[in-house]
Amino acid sequence: MPNDMSKSVYKFIEPAGTGSECWEKAATAAVEMAAKTRRDLRAAEVTELDLHLKDGKVEAYRAKYPASEIKRSKDKGTRV
Repeated sequence: MPNDMSKSVYKFIEPAGTGSECWEKAATAAVEMAAKTRRDLRAAEVTELDLHLKDGKVEAYRAKYPASEIKRSKDKGTRV
């Protein structure tokens, strides 16, 4: 079957990652964790950034993003 993206079905998830240094590391942590349990992650766009504060100081950075993966049928691992 040719790789015809117009016939693909995608599932969307919304991971969130945290990091103590910066938003980039928070986003990277979220992608790496999602990649452990999801196949064929294709795209991600950070849509929300926020901070965890403690005693008036930044304690952690958090990045949230919707990500898509190609949905596959259970038989033969083919794309739906």
